[in-house]
Amino acid sequence: MYIFNIISLLGGLSMFLYGMRLMSGSLKEGSSGRLKIWMERITNNPLKAFFLGLAIAAVIQSSTATIVITSGLVAAGILSLKQSMGIIIGANVGTTVTGQIIRLLDIGEDASPVLKLFQPSTLAPLALIVGIFFIMFCRFKRSDILGSIAMGFGILFVGLMNMTASVSGLVEGGLLGSLFEHMGDNPVLGYIIGASVAFVLQSSSATIGILQAFSMADAIPFKTIYIVIVGVYLGDCVTTAIVCSIGAKNDAKRVGIINILYNLSKTLLVIIVVSILHATGVLDGLWNMNMTPGSIADANSVFNLGCAIVLLPFSGLLTKASYRIIVDKEEPKSKYADIVSALNPVFFSTPALAFRSCYNALIAMFDAAVVNINKALDVMESYDEKLIEEIVTEEKNIDMLTDRVDNYLVQLSPHIREDLHIKIFEQYHKMVTEFEHLGDYADNIALTVKEMHNEGVEFSNTALNELKIVRDLLDTILDYAKLAFIKRNIDAAYHIEPLEEVMDDLINTLHDNHLARLRDGKCTIRAGISFLNVLTNIEQMSDSCSHVGVAVVARIMPEKANLPHAYIKDLHMGENAKFNEAYEKAHKNYYGMLDIVEKAAD
Repeated sequence: MYIFNIISLLGGLSMFLYGMRLMSGSLKEGSSGRLKIWMERITNNPLKAFFLGLAIAAVIQSSTATIVITSGLVAAGILSLKQSMGIIIGANVGTTVTGQIIRLLDIGEDASPVLKLFQPSTLAPLALIVGIFFIMFCRFKRSDILGSIAMGFGILFVGLMNMTASVSGLVEGGLLGSLFEHMGDNPVLGYIIGASVAFVLQSSSATIGILQAFSMADAIPFKTIYIVIVGVYLGDCVTTAIVCSIGAKNDAKRVGIINILYNLSKTLLVIIVVSILHATGVLDGLWNMNMTPGSIADANSVFNLGCAIVLLPFSGLLTKASYRIIVDKEEPKSKYADIVSALNPVFFSTPALAFRSCYNALIAMFDAAVVNINKALDVMESYDEKLIEEIVTEEKNIDMLTDRVDNYLVQLSPHIREDLHIKIFEQYHKMVTEFEHLGDYADNIALTVKEMHNEGVEFSNTALNELKIVRDLLDTILDYAKLAFIKRNIDAAYHIEPLEEVMDDLINTLHDNHLARLRDGKCTIRAGISFLNVLTNIEQMSDSCSHVGVAVVARIMPEKANLPHAYIKDLHMGENAKFNEAYEKAHKNYYGMLDIVEKAAD
């Protein structure tokens, strides 16, 4: 009965697909940092872009993943649509590497002992043994990833062997032979089947692999194989285009459209060339020849590489066609549209790229907060309603970026496995909160100043001069915080803490000075409340910068990560010479400036 053979076939197919996904996913995870570097170094040279797309698809074993990542980079503005064209064509060639690996099915029993090691019946258990050894007994960096790659490779071949064995029963009953005979006599049917299977499996490599497994069990001629292969090209790229277009900008959608146009052109080119060669008798010896896993892999590689050589010079035409299919509409562009668009779910499979999008958004948040801080401190000295409005508007932008980055990190978290990525995730999650707080404190100061203006309250010259000293110190702390975060500069992170301690001292001193002025009748109660409110917000800004520095130290020095409060306490106990020296120097400098202000007030 066919039912048992079909169940066994589907079981083997499930193992094959899972093995391919496990191997591909682990390869992507292990190389995601390099992917980011490679992608960002692309130039406008189509040939370089082609080889990059080929290399990445060959490494991560997936043209779909490569093109989807490219779509995200285009949406983020890291790559242009023109640059993506070469990557798309290269990825279509690179994915044929999987078929070349599966050709190991061709190795027969009469092979040499060395080659027999690469027979699937030997290679599969060896790969599984190596994989479980790495996962269970090794504890070095990336051992789990290496183990998963080996396990995926082994499961893939176990699935292939199971499919081959189950197909034999279908062959004996004549069902499979009849199916492939009909496909050979009806090219349209073969094309539809190839496209449909690739669409359902969402993988051209998997579909070609199934063909290779079937060829081991039954005679499948070239005339049947080639038309199924070109059908596979269309089915796979439709899936990719759908993924690229979900919630994406127009240029990202165009990446998927270009992939469809390219694969349609590739399909037509192969059919036309093969038909001409067959009609002229060039393919008479090949037309009815039975294909093997190796010859199927070779045909697929030749089709892809030949089409790439012919079509790459015409890539500009495909790009222009994509603009005709997806027409831009005139819409107002928000200030942070590109940064928000870069927070794209397509990067979840390559966390390094997802973190780069978060990093850029966090820098934008920090810069916006610093601009607002300076504007808020400016309006204390010279009130400007326009600056107040700008602060309020930018604060809304900071809040919007906070929500987007925070939600993006939450969605990204299930995809994070590497220790390095976990550290980055923890740091960025803390930075979102601290950078939002910086914006909030600036908004608080602006609101205080606006209320003072409406009530006709002003700070005394002495109070303003004191605030200038605090502002000067705050500017230095903010500069160190930015350098620490952007460059992961641990020296800058260390500089924050002694300055933050001096800031606490200054705030306390200015608080006492204010009470003295209040007792002497030199300051009104209303102005005094506002003065203390401003000091409190500045002190909190300094604290947030301290948290930024601690987070940088925790990422670079994991031993500090679990004891941040102990780390701060140790610095403040007076036993750290470097901290003491920096503290004394800053204390002398800023209190010297304060002495000048106090003498002038007297």
